[in-house]
Amino acid sequence: MKLVLAQLKHETNTFSPVPTPLARFGHGRERPWEGREAYEEFKGTGTALGAFIDLAEQAGAEIVLPVAAQAEPSGRVAQQAYEFVAGKIVDAVAQGCDAVLLDLHGAMVTERFDDGEGELLARIRRVAPRVPIGVAHDMHANLFPAAARVATSLAGYQTYPHVDMYETGLRAAKPVLGLLKKELNPFLAFGHKPMLPHVMRQSSLDSPNKEIQARAQEMERQGALSATFFVGFPHADIPYAGSSAVVVTDGDPELARRYCDELLEMAWERREQFVYHPDPLPASIEKARNLNVRPVVLLDHYDNCASGGTMDTMKVLSAMLDARLEAAAAFAICDPGAVAQMKEAGVGARVTLPLGGKTDMPSLGLKGEPRAVEGTVRRITDGLYRNEGPMRRGELSDMGPTAVLDTGAVEIVVVSRQVEPYDIAAWRHLGIDPTQKRYVMLKSRVHWRAGLGQIARAVVECAGAGVCTSDYSQLQFRHVRRPVYPLDAL
Repeated sequence: MKLVLAQLKHETNTFSPVPTPLARFGHGRERPWEGREAYEEFKGTGTALGAFIDLAEQAGAEIVLPVAAQAEPSGRVAQQAYEFVAGKIVDAVAQGCDAVLLDLHGAMVTERFDDGEGELLARIRRVAPRVPIGVAHDMHANLFPAAARVATSLAGYQTYPHVDMYETGLRAAKPVLGLLKKELNPFLAFGHKPMLPHVMRQSSLDSPNKEIQARAQEMERQGALSATFFVGFPHADIPYAGSSAVVVTDGDPELARRYCDELLEMAWERREQFVYHPDPLPASIEKARNLNVRPVVLLDHYDNCASGGTMDTMKVLSAMLDARLEAAAAFAICDPGAVAQMKEAGVGARVTLPLGGKTDMPSLGLKGEPRAVEGTVRRITDGLYRNEGPMRRGELSDMGPTAVLDTGAVEIVVVSRQVEPYDIAAWRHLGIDPTQKRYVMLKSRVHWRAGLGQIARAVVECAGAGVCTSDYSQLQFRHVRRPVYPLDAL
C-alpha cells in the first residue's frame, strides 16, 4: 500500500495587508519542509500530519511525503507559493498511489483562487480520478461545495482552542484506510447555513459552540465515522465564508444527511448567541485597573495574528502605558526594525524608539501609528522554540529575531514574525514568567486558553485596532453570499 501524505495550511484574512510569500511557509527558511525533512519534522507531533504518519506506519504502508507547508494567517497567498506547494503534492499523486491524506486548513485564499483547497483537490482528481482522499480541516474552514464533493473522507477539529489536531487526523484517515481494506464504505454529507459567527463567540469551551461540538462527538459514538460543525472564518470576503457541516458514515447516506442537518439546525437556532458585542477600550482598561487579582489577561483581540492581524497595532498597549498599568507584560508587537535597533544597541542598553504601527490597513482605511517608547533592552533571542502543547505539541514556532523591551512598568516582547501567544514555551524562551505579572496583554482571541488559560485569574477583552476587528461594520463585504446573518436580518 502506497500513501501520499502532505500538508498545506493557511487561514487567509482577505482584509489583511500582511503578505504571504513562499518564505512565510518556511519557518525562517526560504521554503517549506520537503521529503525526509518533512517526515522528521512532523513525526511524533500532535498534528493531523503526525497522525497520518503514525497510521501509515502501523499499516506497513509506503509513505510518500512530498511537502509540509503551513504559514501563520495573513493576506492572500502568493500564487507562486501556492503553485510550488500544490505542484509538489499533485506531482507525487500523479506518480501513483493507493490513497491521499491531506492536512489542510480549509480557509486558504490565493491571489487567483477563493478556494485554494478545492482547487488542489480538483487537480488531484484530474491526475487520479478514483484515488481515495482523506482531508483533515481546521474548525475555521470555509467549505466550498466542490471540495466537499471531491473528498472521500473529511473531518475537522472539534475543539477551539485546537487541541485535537492529532485526533482529527485519525478521524479523517481511518475511513480511507478502512475503504482500502474493504472494511468500510464511507459516505459524506455536507451543507451550509448563511451565518458568520464572530470568532470571539466560537470557543468550544463556551456556549453555543460547546453544545454543538459535544453533539458532533456524540454522533461519532452513535455510529458516524466523523461528524464536524465548522464555525467558519468570517474575515474572508469570499462566497462561502461561514458555517458548514460534514458527516461521514459507513454506507448510510440517510444517517449522514440527518446528522449533518441536525448540526446545522443546532447552530442556526443559536445564531444570536454567536454574535459578539465589544466594549469600548477605555471601559475595558478601567475594569482591568479595578481588579484585585493577578494575573489579569488583557486580550488585544482586534490584532490577533492567528486571524491575520498585523500584530503591530499599538492602541491597546498605548492604553496600558497611558493608564500606568504596572507589573505588566505584553506579547507581542511585530516590528523587525525595532528588534534590529535593540540588537544593535545590545542587552542592557537604554533606548527610545518608534514602536509598532509600521503597517497601514487600507481595507479599514487606517494608517499605521507608531508610538515612541523608552526602555531597557532586557533580552535578545533567535525566536525559535518548540510548543509544549496541548496545542500543536512538538511543532517548531518561529518568532524571528526577538527582543524584550522593559519600560519599568511593562516588559514588551518585540518579534520579527507574527506568532500567536498560545504556548507557555514562548514565555519560557524569553525568560518571562507571566504568572508573576499583574497584567498580561496578549494579541490573541481564543487560542491563548490552550496553554495559558489556567494561569488567568481574570480576563478583560480589549477592542483595539486591526483587521481582526470584531465589529463587522468596519469591514466591507462585497463577495460573501447574501443574505447572511448577522450582516442581514434572518
